[in-house]
Amino acid sequence: MKKLYSALLVAFLAVVLAACGTGEAEGDEGPVEITVGSSNVPHSEVLEEAKPLLEEEGIELEVEVYQDYVLPNEDLENGTLDANYFQHIPYLEDQIAEVGYDFVHLGGIHIEPMGIYSKNITDLDEIEEGTEVIMSRSVADHGRILSLLQENGLVEIDPEVDPVAAEIDDVVENPYNLEFDPSIEAGLLPEFYEREEDALVAINTNYAIEAGLVPTEDALIVEGSESPYSNVIATRAENEDLEALHTLVEVLRSEEIQTFMEEEYEGAIVPVNE
Repeated sequence: MKKLYSALLVAFLAVVLAACGTGEAEGDEGPVEITVGSSNVPHSEVLEEAKPLLEEEGIELEVEVYQDYVLPNEDLENGTLDANYFQHIPYLEDQIAEVGYDFVHLGGIHIEPMGIYSKNITDLDEIEEGTEVIMSRSVADHGRILSLLQENGLVEIDPEVDPVAAEIDDVVENPYNLEFDPSIEAGLLPEFYEREEDALVAINTNYAIEAGLVPTEDALIVEGSESPYSNVIATRAENEDLEALHTLVEVLRSEEIQTFMEEEYEGAIVPVNE
């Protein structure tokens, strides 16, 4: 019996020592893996460009591409994602207030200047009374669009309302009697641009790029670089201090990635560092 016990003990120690030896040989830590959700263009392309730089920092990035503005936050909330990169600050704040997400953002990466497009209207002087303005159903975009219209003398927003938070009901002067349709899914706006030739269509830049539109060339009205609508890396509050996510922000703000954004998108997106 003693011999059997001794044999078992020796076998057990051999397994333990072998396991310890393997751990030392292979290293106790591998690459840190993070999964980030993004819209297709330009966000996922920017993330793909950043992958080699992140690998140098010991971070393996998995990119999940989404075609809408709802699922990336739902999947961040349920833990499918570690972070997402598709939304600007007002939209994020609106979602936190509306849904109750416990999210934070780790900093802005770029601005996508909002553009208002039209097939047939090529100059502001050609806008006729009753022209339809087709907008995303995302309320967080409405103040942005109305501000563009106000800057170009097409409407006036109640001066007591923060333009970022303005809604259609806050328009107090509408000299062209513009008719607003705020019911369209953002990804479908390019289709309405092609179909509703005499309308004004406000298209988010990521969808404009996918449709082959260049905001600085094709938009009748385009937002300036002073826009407060920075696209950010968002995450759950519990991940706010996660080192890998802060490294992600640093890499996306690096000179190499900012140069890529400037050259690849030719002014359609504007890098930021705040």
